[in-house]
Amino acid sequence: MEIFDPLRKKYVKRTPEEEVRQQIISWLNCEIGVPMTLMMSEYSFIFNGLQFRSDIVIFDKKPEPIMFVECKAPSVKLNKKVVDQIIRYNMVLKVLYILISNGKTSYLCEWKESKGHYEFIKDVPNYNTMLESKEKK
Repeated sequence: MEIFDPLRKKYVKRTPEEEVRQQIISWLNCEIGVPMTLMMSEYSFIFNGLQFRSDIVIFDKKPEPIMFVECKAPSVKLNKKVVDQIIRYNMVLKVLYILISNGKTSYLCEWKESKGHYEFIKDVPNYNTMLESKEKK
């Protein structure tokens, strides 16, 4: 079975992780106001000479990455291994917001420039608020 990914504009294999990704893409667009044109699935980047892929990257209007989302299947626990993966990715992307979700549990962090680290926050800000926050950095 397949599921349509509106960001890649094609049908992809339906897996539990892909279902979580598609739910989050729809939610980010419909509820958070992120334009589809400023999101990318399977965003590739190089770290230490190796190629990696982030599940979803949200861009500001320049376009520079402002948030990345790591999606896991609902059966995957969000543990230290997942967090280490996120930290490694962010050494390259250097985003303001990081969202980790397995569809059942989600964690959101925001970079606090004045403190020099990420802090957990409760709610995902709407896209315009993300842009305003980035402007202040």
